[in-house]
Amino acid sequence: MYGTLYLCATPIGNLGDMTPRVVETLSQADLIAAEDTRNSIKLLNHFGIKTSMTSYHEYNKVEKAQFLVEKMKEGLNVALVTDAGTPAISDPGEVLVKLCQREGITVTSLPGAAACITALTLSGLSTRRFCFEGFLPQDKREKEEILEELAGETRTMILYEAPHRLAKTLLELYERLGERNLTICRELTKKFETVMPTTFSAALTFYGEERPKGEYVLVIEGKSLQQKRKEKQEAFWDLAIEEHMRRYEEAGMERKEAMKMVAKDRGVSKREIYQYMLDK
Repeated sequence: MYGTLYLCATPIGNLGDMTPRVVETLSQADLIAAEDTRNSIKLLNHFGIKTSMTSYHEYNKVEKAQFLVEKMKEGLNVALVTDAGTPAISDPGEVLVKLCQREGITVTSLPGAAACITALTLSGLSTRRFCFEGFLPQDKREKEEILEELAGETRTMILYEAPHRLAKTLLELYERLGERNLTICRELTKKFETVMPTTFSAALTFYGEERPKGEYVLVIEGKSLQQKRKEKQEAFWDLAIEEHMRRYEEAGMERKEAMKMVAKDRGVSKREIYQYMLDK
């Protein structure tokens, strides 16, 4: 009988956020796979957990995942922990989860702290619709593609960033997204936790004078639906109404329905389009 993979959320700062269920699971597991064993040993010692550990991180995630899967096939239960927060969130744990599912190994998650959700709830920005981007990629071309997508995003956006890249990332976001409201969260749940509602321009001024310290979560206001709708309509204004109509009609749409769609695209009444075509 196969063992189970347990995804164990650990505190992002305050050890009081460790759940009793995670403590029990880590104590009873046959093996703990940790992103950084040097960091995790402090957590285990604090809770008196003696379970053996092995490393599982970004640089060994493929071969080590195979090793861990073989152990679970032998019947061992493996607990996965990241340095802080929930495994598989912006973390190599997703590789192990995918492999376990492919091999028919049960995976279960023990909920707990996640920096992205903690920051979102503290941000004061809309929480109804949001997206998580994690760390922006280092590859220049890939980063440009993602920034282009984010520029039109209407949901609240959540990003992670390291202190030495914070100012550069804020500038890149400002240049591509324009002025936005955002909340910068630092050292969440720790002694020097900081939650700073601000704007891109104000944040750039602040960090031009202050040296960033600690780990950061950026929660950024999405583009308003009204603004996005307006931009979409404006994109049609350079297109002649006749050409606009022809596109719909060539796609098989009847003239009356085509006029209705053209009016909707351009943000005007159907009557205006009808009158224009009549005058023509």
